This record gives sequence, C-alpha cells and structure tokens, in this order.
Amino acid sequence: MAKASVNYRCSECGWSTAKWVGRCSECDAWGTLAEQAQPTGVLRALKPVTIAAGREARAITDIRADGVDRRPSGIGEFDRVLGGGIVPGAAILLSGEPGVGKSTLLLEVASRAARARNRVLYVSAEESVSQVRMRAERTGAVHDSLYLASETDLATIVAQIDAVDPALVIVDSVQTVSSGSTEGIAGGPSQVREVASTLIRVAKERDLPIVIVGHVTKDGSIAGPRLLEHLVDVVCQFEGDRQTALRFVRALKNRFGPTDEVGCFEMAGDGIAEVPDPSGLFLSRSTTPVSGTCVTVAMEGRRPLPVEVQALVVGTTAPNPRRVTNGVDASRVAMLLAVLERRAGIRLGDKDVYVSTVGGVRLNEPGADLAIALAIASAATDRAIPHTLAAFGEISLAGEVRPVVSGKQRTAEAARLGFSTRVDDRSASIREALRLAFTAASTDRERELDAAF
Repeated sequence: MAKASVNYRCSECGWSTAKWVGRCSECDAWGTLAEQAQPTGVLRALKPVTIAAGREARAITDIRADGVDRRPSGIGEFDRVLGGGIVPGAAILLSGEPGVGKSTLLLEVASRAARARNRVLYVSAEESVSQVRMRAERTGAVHDSLYLASETDLATIVAQIDAVDPALVIVDSVQTVSSGSTEGIAGGPSQVREVASTLIRVAKERDLPIVIVGHVTKDGSIAGPRLLEHLVDVVCQFEGDRQTALRFVRALKNRFGPTDEVGCFEMAGDGIAEVPDPSGLFLSRSTTPVSGTCVTVAMEGRRPLPVEVQALVVGTTAPNPRRVTNGVDASRVAMLLAVLERRAGIRLGDKDVYVSTVGGVRLNEPGADLAIALAIASAATDRAIPHTLAAFGEISLAGEVRPVVSGKQRTAEAARLGFSTRVDDRSASIREALRLAFTAASTDRERELDAAF
C-alpha cells in the first residue's frame, strides 16, 4: 500500500508545493495554500486501452474546419462581443461590479431569446422571482417562454433545467449558489469550483448554452478561484461608471471568436439599450472653437471612437501646482507635461493643470498622447484648436510623434465624421504637431473672416 505524503495546494489556481508558503508563487494570492494528502509510491502500470473506431488521431490536414453554429441573442452589441452570437453548449461568464447592470443586460438577453420562441430559464440566486418580475415589467421583458426560478442549491437548479428543458440558461450568480456535496460556504473557492464545473458539464452534455454571472473583487478581478476563468469558454467584462449611463462589454477570453471587440450600451430608466454608433457620445455640442480642447480617435477593441479631451491651465502661487485628471492616466499626463516644457518650450511648472475627457470615457492607450498634449498647449497659450481637427499619436520622451496601431481605421472614422484636418504620426515632433495645429487654427479664422466680410 502506498504511503501518503503531505503537500500544499492553492485553492485559487491549483498550484502545489511540498512546503507551506504564505503566498502562492503561481497566482500571487495570499493565504490560499491548504494541506492536502498526496499518495506517493510507484504507480501501477496503466491497463492497455483499445481506441474506439473513429477516435484515432488524424493528421490536421485531414480534419475539416467546420464553422461554429451561432444563435443570435437579439442584441447586436452583445453578439458583436461574442463573435456573432451564442454558441450551443458554450459556458459564458459575465463579470462586473455590483450594480453596474449585469442582471438588467441578461434579462434583456433572456427576453429577446424568449421572443424568438425559445424557452429560457433565468435562475436568480440573489433575488426572489417577484423582484425579477418587477424589473422585467419595468424593462418590457415579460414573455410566456421566459421561466424564472429563485434557487441557491445546485442540485435544485439542475432539476429545474430538467423540468423546463430550456434553450438558454442564465445563473445569477455563481458566488451565491452552493452544492451539498462539497464543503465550504457559498462563494468559497471549493464551492465556486464545484458549481461552475457542474454547470459547464451540463452545458456540454446537453449542447445547452449557459450564461453565468460572476462578481468582481475590489481590485477588479473576478471573484473566486482563477480556475473559473479557465473552465468557461467565454469571459466577458461588463464595465461602466455608476455616475454615467454608458456601459461597455468586452471579451477577455473567447474560444469561438475574437477578444478585441467591444459592445456599447446605455442605461436608461426602462432598462438597457444598445448603442450601435456611439461616435457622438464623447464630443461636446459646441461648434465654436474653445482653447484647451482637442479631439482624438481612440480604439475600443476594433471600434474607433472619437473622444474630446479638455484641458484647463491656470497660474498658481502654490509651491506644488495641482495636476488633476479625469478619464486619463495621471502619470502619462505628468510625462506629457514634462515633454511639453522641455521639448516645446511651454512653461507649465508654475501652473495648475486639469485634464478631462467628455462623456466619462477612459483613455488608456498611448494613441491619445498627441490630443492631450495639444489640448494642454492650447489651454496654456489660449489659442483655440479648430473643431474640425482630430489628432492621434504616441509621444516619446524625446518629443517624437510615433505611429499608433489601426491608423487607417482612425483616419477613416475621422473623415466619416467630418474632421477635415488631421495631426497624426506624420508629424516628426511635438513642435511640428503644434505648428500644424495652430496653423490650421489660423487658416480657419481667416476663412471665418472672409465669410463674414
């Protein structure tokens, strides 16, 4: 009989070690290693197995690459993120902060599927069926083919699936469902792993798509073991600021499609609405040029979005000038201020600088550097940039304007929206970019005067 040794396994990612340590070396989680008995000794030789007919390994060139059968959800922006629709048997994880609108979105998905004469089972482990019904009435999601259940027991949920025989199952949420066959409280690593594994097995065996809702932790990562992300086929992140109505859904993992698509939605009083063309959401309504504003074309996945950057520069007598940002990275703005002062000769060390985006959108890509720098320079010199100008490009510490990805898409989107002047990576330096921007402003002013007289 084989002796038993002891090792320590991480409950988050499954990494094991012979000695206990405070932090997992694989996923960097603290306090997740638990003692586990591990049989040792010489393993018995495996019995020979006869490979069934049709299961033999084949050359990859002999295997047909058949397309994936997708079912549209009825919401174009959600289908865009999924790669064209919901794949039968797929396990989809939708994560996001509490209150961001995950349940509202999925209730709309369930309603659209029910209207297409498909039975849908919506399992709410956090609300009663009457609460879900009230929200469905408010959003217009009531339909005879939409079935509701309020269950927290995994076995009961599987029984509900057997009874309803749905074409789509939504479980909200995985952290509040528990299994009687596994120790631990609901939401614990062992329970989340067991619940997710069982639901995924049901999805694969019955060719039944299941959408699982998952909460996120304070740092924005998906709560529960990292194994949950590896088990599912698709991981979607639902993002948005509660102070604004705009919401984004982006795919972090997709076995059936791309992971660079983004869906845009808007929260309203009667539910959630998709925004197929969000181009005008992040631009101000003013047509009169104002100093301190510049438009850039950012990339959200494969989608180009025009975003207006606004800056305000005011003098101060404080020993430490303020640097306040909203929607842009503060450290990147600090770098651009140093480049403007050193490479363009614009004095900013004795001034307060405020930089913000319109509409609450966040600009995290380097392609927005040029627009931020132009907006700051415009505010500092009180020279307006024309509203027909769009700028995009990365700025290096040497003051060079570097190329950005998807330059052709950005250019095409700017032209489609009527931006007749561009300042982009064709400029050699930040000085040249400033010269082009302010030259365009002078030209526009001359045209206005000619038209007036």
